Amino acid sequence: MRRLAKAIDGLDEPAVEKISKEQRGNPFHVLIATMLSAQTRDQVTHEASTRLFRVAGTPRAMAALTERRIEMLIYPVSFYRNKAEHVRETCRQLVARHGGKVPETMEALLTLPGVGRKTANLVLIEAHGSDENICVDTHVHRISNRLGWVRTKTPDETEQALYRAVARRWWPLVNRYLVTWGQNVCRPVYPLCGTCVLADLCPRMGVTRVGRAKAAQVL
Repeated sequence: MRRLAKAIDGLDEPAVEKISKEQRGNPFHVLIATMLSAQTRDQVTHEASTRLFRVAGTPRAMAALTERRIEMLIYPVSFYRNKAEHVRETCRQLVARHGGKVPETMEALLTLPGVGRKTANLVLIEAHGSDENICVDTHVHRISNRLGWVRTKTPDETEQALYRAVARRWWPLVNRYLVTWGQNVCRPVYPLCGTCVLADLCPRMGVTRVGRAKAAQVL
């Protein structure tokens, strides 16, 4: 983790972390951006979130929008129709059940439409400053298995295994570090193992072919 901390310095952060910084950790913006980010490229997530927040920056304002309007604002995020429905209903429930505030517990967050453990964990970390959660997405699941930290089949299994495998002080940083590394070096296909700062520690579990980095890409 210390090696990764140095290696990712200067690389683009994941979209939700970037939005969190831009919006000074606004819990509502972090929640909605995370909901939009599922199976969507970071640039698309960032642009769609920014468009949406310009029009409606609070739960009450967003709940007042039609689903069609939200769809138009967030397109082309993946599954934008389903996400628009979830976003609007989540905002309605935030207003009706939580006084317009984003819950601060896993249990309450999981009652919101379209919110799973990945979204809840990231909101708790980025918006509520939790140091007791690990957020696991596809990058974290893939890389932690590739490194041999865990041997799991699903992100939920990976989350629970990482609590045992990773020192507590690193829990809130696992997602930021591994996602950034996964987007730039430890890619799903043809990872750039020749430029990886963890090459001497990595058993390359499941890796059959590696990519070649251009001179300008060497880190």
